[in-house]
Amino acid sequence: MQRRDFIHLFASTTGAALLSAHAPGWAQAAGQRAAAAADRILVLVELKGGNDGLNTVVPYTDPSYYQLRNTIGIKRDEVIRIDSQAGLHPELKALLPLWEKSELAIVQGVGYPQPNLSHFRSIEIWETASRSDEYLEEGWATRGMRAGYAARAGFTAEGVLIGGNDFGPLLGARAVALNNPEAFVNQSRFAQDMSSAVAVRNPALQHLLRVESDISQAAQGLRGEPYNFSTEFPAGAFGNGVKAAAQVVASQKGKGGVPVITLTLGSFDTHQNQPGTHANLLRQLAEGLAALKSALTELGAWDRTLVMTFSEFGRRARQNNSNGTDHGTVAPHFVAGGAVRGGLYGQAPDLTRLDSTQNAGYSTDFRQIYATVAKDWWGVNPDAVVRGRFEPLKFLKT
Repeated sequence: MQRRDFIHLFASTTGAALLSAHAPGWAQAAGQRAAAAADRILVLVELKGGNDGLNTVVPYTDPSYYQLRNTIGIKRDEVIRIDSQAGLHPELKALLPLWEKSELAIVQGVGYPQPNLSHFRSIEIWETASRSDEYLEEGWATRGMRAGYAARAGFTAEGVLIGGNDFGPLLGARAVALNNPEAFVNQSRFAQDMSSAVAVRNPALQHLLRVESDISQAAQGLRGEPYNFSTEFPAGAFGNGVKAAAQVVASQKGKGGVPVITLTLGSFDTHQNQPGTHANLLRQLAEGLAALKSALTELGAWDRTLVMTFSEFGRRARQNNSNGTDHGTVAPHFVAGGAVRGGLYGQAPDLTRLDSTQNAGYSTDFRQIYATVAKDWWGVNPDAVVRGRFEPLKFLKT
């Protein structure tokens, strides 16, 4: 099967050694965290197309920002100020309660060395946590499952990805992509029919039979027996995806459910006429995440859910001649949840020190975020997940 087939089957070993590269005390503590969090959920939100970070988290006291963006810069009196130097785009106002409750972390200046500004290649780098000069087939989340979390959570690191046209290498291990809820339901039915018909002859599909009950439960909740939320979900495709994600969580019964759910919003590829398009997308993001928090709180699942944005790259610091921005390097990312230690992490881009391509340098490698998820959310060896040593951040309560 090809990388972007809608069903991906992975044959892998299970029960990998946990935390072998770390001291016994650290390993024991991490193992205890993982054992206590076997039903944790990670919701990944792709800001497809490359989100403009400077108009998302605005350096409203920096004169360089307004010199570089004399037309599209967010006016200082419109910014939602979150500290003495940084503020949020005004259409992110639905996120303010999360920030005020310290349930929203903002990781600034996120990027990686030798950045690639191709949409397809850069998102592949983010999905697989690769270097810019290497090509990997396996995603970082799949490696997290293999590193030991999957076995303790009650399932194997083998699995099926439903509706995953954009998340082949990212996940692959017991995950659902809900950018199209209707397709998820239809493909769940197809997976069940296909596995029942030919699993006898196919070991990979025999495994699918073993895991299809969770898929069936999730699809059942979406197509006819939904949880009756009091939360009001936003209209539109992203709002529908958020509602579907909440239904998947409602359909799970403790350990062994779906640990990774993906959502997509975009396109953020704002080469021209950016202000209106970007404002609309950020409003959808903020209102969608606020609704997700409300729904998961209803289920008692907010404290065991971690929501994290990602995007292939940011936008260039200087606006272009079409009232937009071109492909750039760094951007901030949001991490939200009841277990999050809110605040600003990392350094904002230095707009007085642009490189030869007129891009700002990064201060936080995106693999540091993944390492944090691996170590403090899944309780596994982060080195195995990100394939190297990347210092975790402190945005999770542990």
